[in-house]
Amino acid sequence: MTESWRWKAAQFAERKWWQYYLKGKDPQQYKDWKYGYWQKLLQTCAHYFSWQDSFRVLDAGCGPAGIFMALPHNELTAFDPLLQQYQQDLPHFNPLDYPWVRFQQATMEDFRASEPFDAIFCMNAINHVQNIHTSFDALAACAQKGTYLVVTIDAHTHTIFKHLFRLLPGDVLHPQQLDVNEYQNHLLRRGFELLGTELLSHTFFFDHYMLIARKA
Repeated sequence: MTESWRWKAAQFAERKWWQYYLKGKDPQQYKDWKYGYWQKLLQTCAHYFSWQDSFRVLDAGCGPAGIFMALPHNELTAFDPLLQQYQQDLPHFNPLDYPWVRFQQATMEDFRASEPFDAIFCMNAINHVQNIHTSFDALAACAQKGTYLVVTIDAHTHTIFKHLFRLLPGDVLHPQQLDVNEYQNHLLRRGFELLGTELLSHTFFFDHYMLIARKA
């Protein structure tokens, strides 16, 4: 299975997943719930660094209801390769509801920033990319010394399934299949120091982690 084909299949499945997941959900009730979810994660981040409303913030791979919605006081950029499709498909996403956000349609690999950010969030997105190395390089290029990077990921709990899922489309939504140590090493190799690793939830195949790092 080629890298390009697998990513295109994952993007198609991602769009369909959101349509199915949000079908029948009241848009405002869903957004209120999601806002609360992000607020809880931000409270966890506060154990590792002090939040400033002056931060320039990037929401990388934001999806239709990213952490951008919970940061109305910050100068914020959010990008995703499916933004136009989400706006077309989902009544739950309207960019006009978030006037503090500058939205861009872009892949992780292709995104470029004119100046570095103070805080970068990549929430449930890095394992959706086509090329994991280029994507982490792109995130690192958006950082400067002292920039905070927060990444949430589904990390394999069993090595045998990690290798099996790399060979077969056992998890079509996620082209990248890594364990938590591999994700951590991607950050360390790009000059980030790891401030914390938070286990958010556990299942048989995957543990859901939040990694909090800072550019050294």
